[in-house]
Amino acid sequence: MGKLKRLLQSYERFIRTPWRDDVAAAQRVVFCVYDPVEERALRSRLGEFELATLAAGHGWQHFDLTDTFAQWLGSQRYAQKYFEKPELLGTLLPKYLEFLGNQFASFVEQAGADDNTVVAVSGVGSVFGLTKVKGIVDAFAPRVGGRLLVFFPGSFENDNYSLLDGYDGWNYLAVPITADQA
Repeated sequence: MGKLKRLLQSYERFIRTPWRDDVAAAQRVVFCVYDPVEERALRSRLGEFELATLAAGHGWQHFDLTDTFAQWLGSQRYAQKYFEKPELLGTLLPKYLEFLGNQFASFVEQAGADDNTVVAVSGVGSVFGLTKVKGIVDAFAPRVGGRLLVFFPGSFENDNYSLLDGYDGWNYLAVPITADQA
């Protein structure tokens, strides 16, 4: 059986478990951790995660980060200057995180996500080198009443997450779901 099938099975077991409503936003975050080389295959199977969520009696909404940086940078007044001198972007990147928070808040509101909804976030690898996933999760989690599901291409070892296996890991309170869970 393939890793993604096992990841889906681990997710199905998790999502069927009754939810507590007395947990903090950071404790309502779930990371589906998978090998980065499986990114395309995982994206093609997002519908299976949605079906598993719906079968467990929860709602589902999907937010994709993949194109957000291009949308944001293209909307900047001096976008052309940043293309010519990308080293100037460093001072502007905190505004990208603010943009993401606003986009996500609008999405959650328009989608009508409630306390029984899983809001799934994909495309996390697209922010590599631009901002930290921890910052995104910290901005998104309080806006989700149900569960925030982050599809995370990287690794989880010794309570540390590492995006694309490229950074030193960071610890987060999220529930890790991996293909290797029993």
